Amino acid sequence: MGQQKILLQPGTLWTSVKERTEHALQCGALLSIPTEFEFVEQDGVRFLVRILSNLNRKKAAKEKQEKQSASSGHEFNPFLPYEEDLFVADISDTHVCILNKFNVVDYHLLIITRAFEEQESLLTLEDFTAMWACLADFDGLGFYNSGKIAGASQRHKHLQLVPLPLASSGSQIPIEPLLREAQFQNSIATLPKLPFLHAFAPLNPQWVESPFLGGEATLALYRTLLEAVGLNPTELGAYNLLMTREWMLIVPRSQEHFHTISVNSLGFAGGLLVKNAEEMQLLKDQGPMTILKSVAIS
Repeated sequence: MGQQKILLQPGTLWTSVKERTEHALQCGALLSIPTEFEFVEQDGVRFLVRILSNLNRKKAAKEKQEKQSASSGHEFNPFLPYEEDLFVADISDTHVCILNKFNVVDYHLLIITRAFEEQESLLTLEDFTAMWACLADFDGLGFYNSGKIAGASQRHKHLQLVPLPLASSGSQIPIEPLLREAQFQNSIATLPKLPFLHAFAPLNPQWVESPFLGGEATLALYRTLLEAVGLNPTELGAYNLLMTREWMLIVPRSQEHFHTISVNSLGFAGGLLVKNAEEMQLLKDQGPMTILKSVAIS
């Protein structure tokens, strides 16, 4: 690992993201999905719930992918090769950064491996090093959906990064008020108001100054968090991982959906997505925290 090189020039990522977004919108490579949003409160969290206004673009693209897979006999991989018009930056020898083609949040980045790795595989030193290299110039929420049950839509390994704050008002991340009540046992904590299995750990924001150091330290904490929630590295179950410059959270998963509502890592940050008014009403009737509990492990 000592031979690995960081290719991302410090202080350049955020400018590159904005410039590439403008280019990708102009040439039609970036197909943003418009949403409206509401806040729904439960158990001390002001959940940000987005409702999609139009899924036709994503649906048409998925059908196209399925046709390509059927005709070639191989599963279509949008990251090998990735669309050049979505390319943002080379991060390292092992990772590149591209725009999320069907973004709901502005400036939503994908940190993808250059070579194919399964989305359900363990995160590596290289993965965390790449994330810290990006976080140095992009104050955001990083996350990883480990497998389809955790909300992953592609098999090719990719971490994701969205800018903070998630909402224009309130906490930068809706679950932040719960973090102040963390109950520690050594370096690992639980958050008493989360009614499902999870593990939480603080991170050192100064690790942005040395992605290699940050990567090594975060990898060790990640393995400790997996152990704390009973995930065996040799037979990993589905889980969601969230991280900022200041903390990391892991939540094992039991299922992808609550009825028709799909939940990925952002749900456990307090950001949920519904496809229509019926799903929004279901979410309000049941409560967003109740939905998270049902797709996690109690």
